[in-house]
Amino acid sequence: MIELLDVIKDMISVSGLSGFEKPIREIIQKTWEPLTDDLSLSKIGSLHGLKLGCGTEPRHRILISAHMDAIGMMVTDIKDGLMHVTEIGGIDSRILPGQPVIVHGREALPGVVIQPPAHLLPASASDGPVAMKYLLVDVGLHASEVTEKVRVGDTVSFAQEPLELTGEALSGHTLDNRVSVAATTLCLDLLQSRRHEWDVWAVASAQEEETLGGAFTSPFDIRPDLAIVIDVCFAKGPGSSDWRSLPFGEGVGIGYGPNIHPLLYDALEAKAKALEIPYQRDLMPGMSGTDAMAVQIVAEGIPCVVLGIPLRYMHTPVETVSIKDIRRAGRLMAEYIADLTSETLDQIQWEE
Repeated sequence: MIELLDVIKDMISVSGLSGFEKPIREIIQKTWEPLTDDLSLSKIGSLHGLKLGCGTEPRHRILISAHMDAIGMMVTDIKDGLMHVTEIGGIDSRILPGQPVIVHGREALPGVVIQPPAHLLPASASDGPVAMKYLLVDVGLHASEVTEKVRVGDTVSFAQEPLELTGEALSGHTLDNRVSVAATTLCLDLLQSRRHEWDVWAVASAQEEETLGGAFTSPFDIRPDLAIVIDVCFAKGPGSSDWRSLPFGEGVGIGYGPNIHPLLYDALEAKAKALEIPYQRDLMPGMSGTDAMAVQIVAEGIPCVVLGIPLRYMHTPVETVSIKDIRRAGRLMAEYIADLTSETLDQIQWEE
């Protein structure tokens, strides 16, 4: 059995920003190698892991899509040894001042995001949160050394150390969406001791935060019959307490809305009930904000279901998640996959 917490910490110890996923892909590749029968790389950098089923060929295929890319920043200008940056993937600039970061130049440079004093800012920006265009990254080197080691276009990732909280909770950066990759890893691990007829394609998809590139291209290559998209969703917390958020640590979310096939929702709900796995109906009346937005409409269309791991403080360096919910998600996927038969697809007709 894998040590889930160790897997998660390994996966958030590297950057892998959207479009620059190589560091995290190498970690996942090493982790999935003993759990899969074949590993391959897509043309835009998604990692495909195939675990063969035991059914009669040609076997049906199920895809698990968990995006591996992370939010971060990119250097846009360098002045007097300090770097101006812009966002990759969506960052609220209010959380940036004082954050430890790594600048990925010709070598990895530890740094910190700094906010100029109010008297050096334009009058319109001197009161209240400071916009990202005024923030700077300082790596502590002389200007000439920075020019040698850093170029415009280099990426900047968060460097906050993960923190284990009480109640089996973990706080840190990049948990969106490395916890879903970890849940997929747990699913593959559980399937080592389970008979399953269908081939399982686990995909650590690239570029979800910016282009959905991996979600559009990998399913086109694999052509799965069904797909499970797993991502984080909003957990209840300060300023997030209505129908758009789920209780923290009280079960996985099962997406419910246009991106989700009704019968797949019913099947995952029934499986969760049978196994007494806590779950919540995650209302998605519009686009789900996940890989499912792309996977569902690849080729002639792929029936999808979305699983969500409730997460607090999304897109910050202190995202917080319940380890129990990651385990629940991995187990629910494994048990559902183990029950798939050659007749399952006969039942998958769109019914409201």
